[in-house]
Amino acid sequence: MAQITALANQKGGVGKTTTAVNLAASIAIDEKKVLLVDLDPQANATSALGVDHQAVEASLYEALLEPEKARGMILPTEIECLSLLPSHMNLVGAQVELVNLPEREFRLRQVLDPLRKDWDHILIDCPPSLGLLTLNGLSAADGVLVPMQTEFFALEGLSQLLNTIELVQQNLNPLLKLRGILLTMYDNRLRLSKNVREEIETYFGKRVYQTIIQRNVKLGEAPSHGKPVLLYDAGCTGAQNYIALAEEFLHD
Repeated sequence: MAQITALANQKGGVGKTTTAVNLAASIAIDEKKVLLVDLDPQANATSALGVDHQAVEASLYEALLEPEKARGMILPTEIECLSLLPSHMNLVGAQVELVNLPEREFRLRQVLDPLRKDWDHILIDCPPSLGLLTLNGLSAADGVLVPMQTEFFALEGLSQLLNTIELVQQNLNPLLKLRGILLTMYDNRLRLSKNVREEIETYFGKRVYQTIIQRNVKLGEAPSHGKPVLLYDAGCTGAQNYIALAEEFLHD
């Protein structure tokens, strides 16, 4: 039975999709079956795995409206053990359509629960907001991983996200756990990065992953080639960081 993990942060540009794609790929090369669910209407995770989201015939949008048909919408990727439930820009409309559907916060759970037995891990790339789609992601998940850029304003956004997680635990998904906080875009030459790291580690202790994702040009280049960084440049710092994260994640 798959463990379902949502990657969430309402602040954009923190490395959330980069983490979703590259963590999924790093787990998959360890021969664990992984399903990456692109819940973001921007469909960046879909593109980063080499799928043209504009050409996708059936996406998560259709799956949320007809959960029983979701299995037929899953696509293979270049990595044998990694599959993708793609996104499409029309997912923006789903936020409006879901409002009038019964159990609107649980549509993604209805999609994913029947799929649990077929994968070891399911990762959900949530949109950079705290709207209905992200609530669906948190309601469907067993745990949430929070990628966080090592900058001052990230600290302010984190408290809002943690309040949302607590509300979801109280009202929608009492089994939801905070799996951990992942520090991203870290530059050990900057005092600010070090200060934010120290503050987060002081406050959250063991809930902060020991692995830190460092700033790396290859991580930014890989999506434009439609590949996880492991397939683009396996020897780069970014690839090695995500391999280390996968090992830590699997033993969490």
